Amino acid sequence: MKISEIHAKKKNVLSFEIFPPKKDTELSNIDATLEILCDLNPDFISVTFGAGGSSNNNKTIEIAKKIKYKYHVEPVVHLTCLTYGSQEIDDFVHVLKSEGIENILALRGDRNPNMPEKDEFKHASELITYLRKKGDFCIAGACYPECHPESENRVAELRHLKQKVDAGAEVLLSQLFFDNDYFFHFVDDCRIAGIDVPVTPGIMPVINAAQIQRMVTLCGASFPERFRKIIRKYEDNKTALFDAGMAYALSQIIDLLANDVDGIHLYTMNNPVVARKICEGIRNII
Repeated sequence: MKISEIHAKKKNVLSFEIFPPKKDTELSNIDATLEILCDLNPDFISVTFGAGGSSNNNKTIEIAKKIKYKYHVEPVVHLTCLTYGSQEIDDFVHVLKSEGIENILALRGDRNPNMPEKDEFKHASELITYLRKKGDFCIAGACYPECHPESENRVAELRHLKQKVDAGAEVLLSQLFFDNDYFFHFVDDCRIAGIDVPVTPGIMPVINAAQIQRMVTLCGASFPERFRKIIRKYEDNKTALFDAGMAYALSQIIDLLANDVDGIHLYTMNNPVVARKICEGIRNII
């Protein structure tokens, strides 16, 4: 089923994100994670892109097939384009069609000095336009409540996002954030700009200090002062920081649901314990 159809049928859509293990030897271990995640009855699970692999050996596609046919949950395949040409994208599309995978999260992809960029696709909107001609996929796009790190300003950010939607993005999944006000204001701005597709907030429970630094570096998410106080107080106590990070994420999610968001997209970091605790905390309200 297409995730746009899922959103049309229900309000509080619950989805997870996982990533392919870096080592091939760990790929078989993903089953233990998927077993628990799928038992939590998400509406879909997105799988980040295994960059560098061909369509024949890409871990993302292998995991998506497992999610769909072994666990009977709808997969969403991430697909980046910055380092790929149209023929390579065609190869991926051919495999997705043959495997019955209907949902793609179309992304530009992060710049990587170790992977040369190609000239055909410079923006996610270009990939979305191209995919629209290649098959009857439901295409999702990414959005950034606090602006993409490369954006000039909020106006430019919304203009680019509108281009994605006009190109054919039917659902938007947000980058993580730690202050819900950023998301609420962002959605208001989207509606003013004529962006009327579902905008799903992405939440990542921060459960260790190293993760916090990594998130700041990668996406530039800001930390509210009340969250900073939690980090400062518990950063030297792993157990306490885990519990505090989970409680903070759960409070975010409850507030988001109380404000009638389109769903919750949980960045699990392949940690089923995190997903289970969150689902237990919101079991009666989603």
